[in-house]
Amino acid sequence: MKEEELHELQHELHTEIYPGTEVMTDIGSHHFIKGNSASHGVLVPQPSDAANDPLNWSLTWKATTLACASVVTFAQAFGPLSLAPMFGDYMQEWNKDLADVIQLTNVAILVLGFSNFLWVPMMTSFGRRPTLIFSCLICFASSIWRARAKSYGSFLGACVLNGLGAGPAETAQPTIIADIFFLDDRGALNTLYFATYFGGLTIGPIIAGPMAHAVGWRNFWWLNTALLGAALLCSLFFFPETKCGQEIEERRKSTPKSNGTEHVKEGESQTGITEDIQTSPSGPGVLEPVQTAQDPFLGRGSPSKIQWKLFQSYEGNVFRELVLPWYLFTFPIVEFSAFVVSWSASVYLMTNLTQAEVFAAPPYNFTSTKIGYMNFATLVGSFIGLLTAGPLSDKIAAHLTRRNKGIREPEMRLWAMVPYILLMILGNVIVAVGYERQWHWAIIVIIGYTTIGIQVAALPAIASTYAIDSYKPVSGSIFVAITVNKNVWGYGFGKFITPWIQKSGYLTPILTNMALTTFFCSTGILFYYRGKTFRKWTKDSKVHNL
Repeated sequence: MKEEELHELQHELHTEIYPGTEVMTDIGSHHFIKGNSASHGVLVPQPSDAANDPLNWSLTWKATTLACASVVTFAQAFGPLSLAPMFGDYMQEWNKDLADVIQLTNVAILVLGFSNFLWVPMMTSFGRRPTLIFSCLICFASSIWRARAKSYGSFLGACVLNGLGAGPAETAQPTIIADIFFLDDRGALNTLYFATYFGGLTIGPIIAGPMAHAVGWRNFWWLNTALLGAALLCSLFFFPETKCGQEIEERRKSTPKSNGTEHVKEGESQTGITEDIQTSPSGPGVLEPVQTAQDPFLGRGSPSKIQWKLFQSYEGNVFRELVLPWYLFTFPIVEFSAFVVSWSASVYLMTNLTQAEVFAAPPYNFTSTKIGYMNFATLVGSFIGLLTAGPLSDKIAAHLTRRNKGIREPEMRLWAMVPYILLMILGNVIVAVGYERQWHWAIIVIIGYTTIGIQVAALPAIASTYAIDSYKPVSGSIFVAITVNKNVWGYGFGKFITPWIQKSGYLTPILTNMALTTFFCSTGILFYYRGKTFRKWTKDSKVHNL
């Protein structure tokens, strides 16, 4: 939006519009492109009139592109945390103790987080397509190395390479979603991303345990190799470039208008996020029939030949991309999202790292196959989170937008966190007390693991979508910041959780982690009421023009 248009809108609305605030209806003389379906009002961001603009692609192309991104996310997430049910096999294979084999998971987590300092600059400067292709190649090679490793040190090296290659599983898909979908869809689709990512982390152990028991642990890594090979082929032949170049960006800034007319419904009373508005000369809260801008290719576009090239023309600044995630840590909203994602994920990591230790010992004495199957509960929970969190956050935001007379604030999503915080607390209490008092496994797994699966798909999705809505131009760097925070904490958590449990039992470590997660999530109250002020502090930052 041009500077003069922004000032005119602020004058007509009698409120400040900061980055992240979106006008979801026509205001006075300002008319915007609208969606073709009843579910969309004004489209944010506004597409150009170019057929190859990713925002204009047909539903078929968007679905195909998203499906390919999901396949890559799932395949790259499948291996790193799949070791838990096979810990006993690795201890026997290389004569190592539990702390040593947990280190195989920890090192992959740590390297994975920092690997995005390589992948995100590549994604920003050369495109999403080469990033997915080359990362899949590295993961493919690391999986072959794992299957053929003859020593603990060799296998550890393969884990490091796997962590290096799997970085895009944590950053690419949210950026791709922001490239090709509009604001109204981001909540549900970012939840799909987290369900896919944590689904891969969860299904890996489900399959690894039975395979290790039946045909040996090496064959699991050959299966993982085949999955990564399929993801590589998918990226090569079915995934076009979604990064829009400078030409499309310029065309988005000058959208033509049509002669069609459309009535816009009168807004409801405003709730306090912005001041009362006057949207037309006819009087407060009354919108006249307006000229509605049209996009001739909306929903009918397709990728051009150049979007199938292996590399796009270099755009951006690699050095800036290396520094940007650290700079974003000074933004309160990014910091909030990073801590919510990190601690919600650590709740899931806790179940992954403790399940073998608990259920392989008396009174349970379960095999690796049975322990692996227990992850079905977490998987079911993540799908419940997928089906509920995105639609819930989008509906709450849409409802509050209507009450706010068509002005959407990113903070409107945060109310959706409340039920999932309560489920997170319930799951942690059941798992901690159940472990300590050796409850029946069904209570721990069916209730505890399932509720933990629900929250790990929901809370990270809502928090990260809030950050992306506030700072969309740097969505990739936001996820680098989030991932570094999450994986450094995950590495530390993996290092100290086992000795802490051995010293203090299960109650204190698990409930302490739950209390920290609750605290960071509860700061969402502050951000709901003061988030716009935090965005005001950063409104002049250059990140909004990248």
